[in-house]
Amino acid sequence: MKQEIVFAGFGGQGVLSMGMTLAHSGMLENKEVSWMPSYGPEMRGGTANCTVIISDKIVSSPVIKTFDCVVALNQPSLDKFENSVKLNGVLIYEKDAIINPPKRNDIKKFPIDANAEAIKLNNFKIKNMILLGAYLGINEIVKTESIIASLKEILPERYHHLLQLNLTALEVGKKITKNLIQQNH
Repeated sequence: MKQEIVFAGFGGQGVLSMGMTLAHSGMLENKEVSWMPSYGPEMRGGTANCTVIISDKIVSSPVIKTFDCVVALNQPSLDKFENSVKLNGVLIYEKDAIINPPKRNDIKKFPIDANAEAIKLNNFKIKNMILLGAYLGINEIVKTESIIASLKEILPERYHHLLQLNLTALEVGKKITKNLIQQNH
């Protein structure tokens, strides 16, 4: 079992924290992990991405060029990473932020309207957890409980009142991709 994922978007969208949370969850489950962030000097509003590798074997290198899954939160990220998805891999993207949809037909594509779902949950900042949940709905490489346990450790205590909202967002994302999978089979 090995999954290589890249999360990409603008700084401030929670891209790095999405990857850090997933990697930390893998550590809690005694898996081998790598988390490698990359961002422009401008941080908020600039481009940001992070590579996460979770495996049951030692990760030989955190530097990879192709991914089992790409999670793109904006058009520039989709443009940059669409061709980096492995054959039959997964591309999850924020439907509302994409003007030119992905063109490849040799991958599984999951358009997620995380913006609309975040508005329904009355918290626009939660869309990153909706998209992480969407990934877990396709590949539950870690348990949802591990994600919440990681958030308890990663988030400052003043945000712990949002843990239930994060759990709800994860479940919403999982449900969306599971429904998309059922519709396509």
